[in-house]
Amino acid sequence: MQEALLAIHTRRHTYDRAELFTPWIHAIARYKLIDYLRRTNASRSDVPIEDAGELTSHANHEEVESSIDLRRLMAQLPVKMQRAIQYVKLDGLSVGEAARRSGMTESAVKVSIHRGLKALSVAIRSEHKP
Repeated sequence: MQEALLAIHTRRHTYDRAELFTPWIHAIARYKLIDYLRRTNASRSDVPIEDAGELTSHANHEEVESSIDLRRLMAQLPVKMQRAIQYVKLDGLSVGEAARRSGMTESAVKVSIHRGLKALSVAIRSEHKP
């Protein structure tokens, strides 16, 4: 626990105020736990079965981290593309509903989605290049 708190304190300059605070802390704590388990060669077989549930998390931190990544990538797109993708692909609205909500034509929504997804794909590929 002390190592996690110290790491949070020493890495506080890396926190982006535009992002959620809790996933940032969870990531640091998770990595500190992994470091501890590696250092001590601890495994689940060393833990009494009644305590094993406390060591495993049932929260889906990967989903939260993915939503943060998606939000960061979407912020790079023009607002019309962001709205079109948000309404149709993430919120599940029909193209017609998205067009009415955004004040665009259905064709413009479709084009915005297509171009936006293509731009997101390029952004993702460029981030993963070695």
